[in-house]
Amino acid sequence: MYQTIGTFMPLLGQPSLTPLISHLFKPDSRRRPPCTMAQDSAASRSLPERISFPDEEVKILALWEQLDAFHKSLELSKDRKPFTFYDGPPFATGLPHHGHILAGTIKDTVTRYAHQTGHYVERRFGWDCHGLPVENEINKKLGVTTKEQVLEMGIDKYNAECRSIVQRYTSEWERVVKRIGRWIDCENDYKTMEPWYMESVWNVFRTIFDKDLVYRGYKILPYSTACTTSLSNFEANLDYRDTPDPSVVVNFPLVDEPDVAFLAWTTTPWTLPSNLALCVNESFDYVKIKDVKSEKMYILGEARLCQVYPKMSKKGYKGGEFEVLEKFKGATLVGKKYEPLFDCFKDWPNAFRVLSDNYVSDSGGTGIVHQAPTFGEDDYRVCVREGVADKFTLPDPLDDNGVFTDEVPLVKGLHVKKADDVICQDLKTRGRLVSKGTEVHSYPFCYRSGTPLIYRAIPGWFVNVERIRDRIVANNKLTYWVPSFVQEKRFHNWLVDGKDWNISRGRFWGTPLPLWVSDDYEEVVCVGSIAELEALTGEKVTDLHREFIDHLTIPSKQGKGVLRRVPEVFDCWFESGSMPYAQQHYPFENKSKFEANFPADFVAEGLDQTRGWFYTLMVLSTALFDTPAFKNLIVNGLVLAEDGRKMSKSLKNFTDPEEILQKYGADALRLYLINSPVVRAEPLKFQAPGVLGVIREIFLPWFNSARFFAQQATRLQLETGAAFVPDRHAALASTNVMDSWIIAALQNLIKFVHEEMKAYRLYTVVPRLVSFIGQLTNWYVRLNRPRLKGSAGSAEAAVALSALYEVEYNLAKLMAPFTPFFTEYMYQFLRQFHPNVVNGDGKDLAEDADGVSPSVHFLMLPDFDASRVDEQVEVLMKNLQSVVEMGRVVRERRTISLKNPVKKVIVVSSDQKTLDGLRRLETYLHDELNMRDLEFSTDEKEWCVLKAEANSRALGRRLGKALSAVKKQIAQMTHDDVAAFVASGRVTVDGHELTGDDLLVKREFKGDAKIFEADVSPQGNLMVIIDTREDEELKMQGCAREVITRVQKLRKKAGLVVQDKIHVYFEEKGGDKGPISTAVQTFLSMISSTLGTSPAPLSLQPPHSVPIVAEDAQFADSSVKLVVARPAVLFASHDVLKKHEATVPVEQLTAYVASMKYADVKAALESADAAVTVRTASAQVALKADVEVFLDAKAFAKASGKTELAWLAKEA
Repeated sequence: MYQTIGTFMPLLGQPSLTPLISHLFKPDSRRRPPCTMAQDSAASRSLPERISFPDEEVKILALWEQLDAFHKSLELSKDRKPFTFYDGPPFATGLPHHGHILAGTIKDTVTRYAHQTGHYVERRFGWDCHGLPVENEINKKLGVTTKEQVLEMGIDKYNAECRSIVQRYTSEWERVVKRIGRWIDCENDYKTMEPWYMESVWNVFRTIFDKDLVYRGYKILPYSTACTTSLSNFEANLDYRDTPDPSVVVNFPLVDEPDVAFLAWTTTPWTLPSNLALCVNESFDYVKIKDVKSEKMYILGEARLCQVYPKMSKKGYKGGEFEVLEKFKGATLVGKKYEPLFDCFKDWPNAFRVLSDNYVSDSGGTGIVHQAPTFGEDDYRVCVREGVADKFTLPDPLDDNGVFTDEVPLVKGLHVKKADDVICQDLKTRGRLVSKGTEVHSYPFCYRSGTPLIYRAIPGWFVNVERIRDRIVANNKLTYWVPSFVQEKRFHNWLVDGKDWNISRGRFWGTPLPLWVSDDYEEVVCVGSIAELEALTGEKVTDLHREFIDHLTIPSKQGKGVLRRVPEVFDCWFESGSMPYAQQHYPFENKSKFEANFPADFVAEGLDQTRGWFYTLMVLSTALFDTPAFKNLIVNGLVLAEDGRKMSKSLKNFTDPEEILQKYGADALRLYLINSPVVRAEPLKFQAPGVLGVIREIFLPWFNSARFFAQQATRLQLETGAAFVPDRHAALASTNVMDSWIIAALQNLIKFVHEEMKAYRLYTVVPRLVSFIGQLTNWYVRLNRPRLKGSAGSAEAAVALSALYEVEYNLAKLMAPFTPFFTEYMYQFLRQFHPNVVNGDGKDLAEDADGVSPSVHFLMLPDFDASRVDEQVEVLMKNLQSVVEMGRVVRERRTISLKNPVKKVIVVSSDQKTLDGLRRLETYLHDELNMRDLEFSTDEKEWCVLKAEANSRALGRRLGKALSAVKKQIAQMTHDDVAAFVASGRVTVDGHELTGDDLLVKREFKGDAKIFEADVSPQGNLMVIIDTREDEELKMQGCAREVITRVQKLRKKAGLVVQDKIHVYFEEKGGDKGPISTAVQTFLSMISSTLGTSPAPLSLQPPHSVPIVAEDAQFADSSVKLVVARPAVLFASHDVLKKHEATVPVEQLTAYVASMKYADVKAALESADAAVTVRTASAQVALKADVEVFLDAKAFAKASGKTELAWLAKEA
């Protein structure tokens, strides 16, 4: 009967960011904006259906590299107010892990924010190069276990080996730092091993030395036998572990009473050969007992009998294990002598007697403490005070590696920990071991070697922290920490108990202490610079490491010959604590620059640095300038494996960071980390699915909102013939409630982000961003979709798109510090629409102006505009959302799909103003709740019963015993009573005036539960009631909506975009009287307006129509075939066309028209001629529109006049 043919418009190509990277940003791109929409096709302003965030991030990295973006941002901001940031130096001897990425993300977010709020932010990377981490690596490599081995090979060769590995993983570090989007200067970095850096460290030391804050002392210090060096107290606190150790009780027979022995308890049997005394507490009660089983007599603290007889601690103990012979105070024991436990130091003068001190406790042990002054802080203090030991002369039978020397033949050559069992066995053999068990206690380990520390008397150089402790505590109070409890508790408590800091290490690879001393240490010269050293020694100095200066001597001014440098090097924490000064080579260079920008505005590291870098920064800045080194600080917690344990390569309990970056991208990882408890100094169990959740909750909805904008901008361009250019004035002046609301919501987000970032609360931003993305996509775009699609005309669509652009563009700028990659991606897409680019308005603007700027990171963040916040509109939208959400809840209760319309929705509120506002949004309520009728009612009494109950928490304290009577009367209040309370805000009950939150008001639905379902808002100001009864019309409407849904899914399945035109055909198995056909015929207008085409019977599909996608579907108790096809013209019957037979055969005529593009035929038929002309060599024929050729089945049906197609024909 008819023929048709046409050509389908090709799908528009989807550009990636690659063209932007490869050719958009020429050197003169500021003067010639790269994306001129008057020249580019609509396709260049589209976004792909799917996006790989990691892949796009790699392209962004290439863009930044091409732009030299970081250095360009510094150049653009060089005249702005400085924002000073100190970056704590990591060691490059290990690979970066999740903890480093976390700290780097925090630092990058804050410094980007500072830059984009009008500051110049110098960001220099630094490397910790000296110290144990490096020496440990070399010792393993070379098999070095003693200092003697180093001296044999030569310090120069040893340090050369250390230097060779210092930056082993620098390239890996820089790759990861770059990949997470962190902008920091790695080219102009600082290294603690550079002579200029070391010289500034010398100057720091010289300054505090001149202030008499440095002294040489002999103290009990944490000592690493693996690293053969002492550590500072805060280093010892970095790695505590629960460790099993021997728990032994040993007897010490009295010289005057050989049959009686003192009992002492210890968990370090290896210290017993060095015992010189015992210590009691004068005020404690002690007892002499006789052990029933062995008949031996012992002396110990009365309160600590349970240490020897543990059954005493159990309930129902009946005794019988010992007999108390005598009881006395500890003071009576002082001075009593006992037999040495070992012969090693038996001739030590004035030793092996009982001393007294209040540190002896009755909470553990036996009440008698074994004293080994070489290996215990209290032991040393008490023994030196009592003359048992000299301050600088102590028995020490260990070598540098913690191995016993020949002074103790029994355990010669054994490490202290291995000697425990041998010593215990010997004591048992000699009858000196009373009991032996195991005690699990928290014990310090070397944070570098992972071996147990010992405490040992070590000579060293100390900073007198105790002398300036009050100033350190006071300076801490001048700083701002997030979270504050770390500053106020953990850090404060550490400071108030701060001990003098041992800054010397008996090692080789480090900054040497600049102290030249006489042999008797009476004459000391502290050198503060290279120039001074050269002047004092007469030698040229090119490096400050030991091998370059240890041989240099300084003539004595006191006639003591020559002064030689002390052998120690600095604690590497002293070097990192000096970084504010040393990175600037202060005071030798950059003096005014440093002084103008000190202290730092911001620092950030992990919780462990409260006893590390944060501490040394504070100590040194106080000692130097009596000021903190920083103003603001963010401290993060520990990133743990998913199982809650420390991330471990051996346990394989975590995913490599680079794998996470490759799979999910840096932005998702960044947001996951800063949205976790770890930014509040709490531990985080890292879970990769959480990173994926960020993509699903934030980036995909955000991307899809921009993609929808792109689709509608393209549609509008095709519709109007002109490129869409956002009109900011029109968007801000829009009277549309939705536009006003989303712009107000944006402003509130801007305000919130600025407030929280100024308070350094990064963790609050992401939840608010998630909420805003939800508002944008689930409410603004969803509810505004018809208007954005042009349902209200092109002009109104342009206003809506302008409002959406205003939000998308400012959101990209606002979130740039948090998600640098995706915001750059969005900006590069959105700037194509910017008037400064499209119209060329930006040709005379600065290169960091909106749209003109080649990177979002050169732009300033948007400022909060209070004039755009409309509280009434916000309340209105909250009410709308509340009604919609309640409607959805009610539907879920009755399992009514949103596709199925309901008979009626009733919105009830006692506040007429609330209902009037909702009436303004009636169209949106209809769209969202899908109902036939919508009713508003202020008559609460008709639909619900108001009830009240007492708020016991609020009234309890105030009413006391009267509360019970008041509660009973409140429960008896009628609906009208409660309504009056709601209206006035007050009510008198049993003589008590109640207001506000004193009463809890509840609304209970009283309608017919068989017909209606209801829900009440949490605030109680709104009730939504749904009439759940269903009739045939409602079923048909639901069926029609199902047709729409399935066609849209088919479009998506075929990869079609909004501008791709289609024709839809259907055929129901039961014929055109079936439920689906009836629904299509009845609600054709609704279906057509949504799909942009009128579904036609499959029998009308032209034989040459090209199907794109088809589906055999089942719903509404029926089956239907749905076909989505390329647009194709239809022809009249042969009888109609045969009049042209003499000129052009009908078959050739239709074939000619069929060979034309559908768009060309459409243009011809819609022209003034209303015909498409077919020309041959000798003649031409004009086929008339809607008579001989038809654009679609609707036009064909209208012309046919057939009764069975009347439903299709009458649809306008």
